Amino acid sequence: MKTSLSVLVPVYNEQHLVYKSLERLKILSTSIHLERIEVIVVDDCSTDDSANVLERFRQEQTDDAQLNINWTFLRHDKNRGKGQAVKTALESATCAISVIHDADLEYHPKDLLRIIKVFVEEEADAVYGSRFAGAEVRRVLFFRHQLGNKLLTFLSNLVTDLNLSDMETCYKAVRTELLKSIPIESNDFRIEPELTIKLAKRHARIFEVPISYSGRSFEEGKKINWKDGFRALYCIFKFSLSDAIYHRDIYGSHILARLSRAANFNSWMADTIRKYCGSRILEIGSGVGNLTRKLIPRAKYVASDINPLYLQTLEALSNDRPYMSSSYCDVTQLSSFPRHDEGYDTVICLNVIEHVEDDRVALANIKSVLAPGGTAIILVPQGQWNFGTLDEVLGHQRRYSKESLRELVDDCGFAIKEMIEFNRVGTPAWFVNGKLLHRRGFGLFQIWMLDLLTPVFRRVDRLLPFPGLSLIAVIELTKIVLNETSPEPSSSGHLRILSVEHARSHL
Repeated sequence: MKTSLSVLVPVYNEQHLVYKSLERLKILSTSIHLERIEVIVVDDCSTDDSANVLERFRQEQTDDAQLNINWTFLRHDKNRGKGQAVKTALESATCAISVIHDADLEYHPKDLLRIIKVFVEEEADAVYGSRFAGAEVRRVLFFRHQLGNKLLTFLSNLVTDLNLSDMETCYKAVRTELLKSIPIESNDFRIEPELTIKLAKRHARIFEVPISYSGRSFEEGKKINWKDGFRALYCIFKFSLSDAIYHRDIYGSHILARLSRAANFNSWMADTIRKYCGSRILEIGSGVGNLTRKLIPRAKYVASDINPLYLQTLEALSNDRPYMSSSYCDVTQLSSFPRHDEGYDTVICLNVIEHVEDDRVALANIKSVLAPGGTAIILVPQGQWNFGTLDEVLGHQRRYSKESLRELVDDCGFAIKEMIEFNRVGTPAWFVNGKLLHRRGFGLFQIWMLDLLTPVFRRVDRLLPFPGLSLIAVIELTKIVLNETSPEPSSSGHLRILSVEHARSHL
């Protein structure tokens, strides 16, 4: 298996080292795992002779087919910092993996050969080159500087619950699609803790590889100093509180990222539906797997979504779980449904069908993949009277009443086994925020309070005098009779149901 690599090279006042640093990158052409390599150099408005050195290097290079390296040279019209230079290079990156390579000689690209190997063999999302994990060789320098690095790594690990040995390493290789989907705010060396914290919050599969390190002294041009250490401390604090881990997109990823911070609330939801779940489950609209993690393991668990960023996270989640897989699934397109030979005994579809124009098509598609006697668990927002700006920003087409949900279920050939009013305490909060204040998002403090108080809400929810913010319908297939004289295959290869008998069930 082969992949491709974009090398992002920020340059600022490195006239004596940058030529040799770029020359070293040619060793990447020896990798058996790389079919294409591109090097994107960004001169961050150097004030020394770096620009002329880069121009000389550029003129000496050709896109040599033997080396399989394409060189791109860009320049900022004013100095914007390392972080902005990395972002500028990333905009031009077209390969599967991107890695940051500083223009000095502290890191050697030979270590990138082993880093790339981890992507191929372990299906990694990110691989860090660690200077402190037993490298082959390391120049001995600056004890106090190393202490500072270890302190920052410790604090970063405390925030992320990772066990990295070198958070501040330059060699951070990340899948390009993932890296581009993360909003990077830092324009200087604070990019290191910011990126680490945001990768952790995106549930990225991160690996470490020992690398060699030949640090230079301040006399030799080292730029990072104690001030950058204090900036990094503030950065760790700032981004530990932030949930800006997605760019704004058509899926509302940035909004759902905030909602996913309510771990106790997700546990409440999982505990509510767990007793209805079987051993072969298809979950539709899994997001980043907040609910999935609380319902696995199972004999077979398929987590699905339409958001490509969420699918990356679900794929990473399933890599170490042989009973689990991830799949694209559009609830309105039967052809997109992942199939199971025996059918699923449970389909979980929470906060999905209110987003689609034709909810009857969605339920009909769910019915087609259920095994005989199977159960579907549907969660929808309750109360059209409570429809407001929060519904609009989340893309809700409607809210449901018990009567409208029961009618939908009956029309689609299901019988209601149980209907549960869920999260009564959320109803007045939704009304105030969405109907009265016309807010288009959730405050971080509100999410924290929700998560903090959820254990209390769980105990008193049934006693509150409000309707539930959501309805959970546990539904099962009614009796199915196939017309054996006219079996007609559907587009998915399964028999189409030609006639249906069902007995209506009422609460």
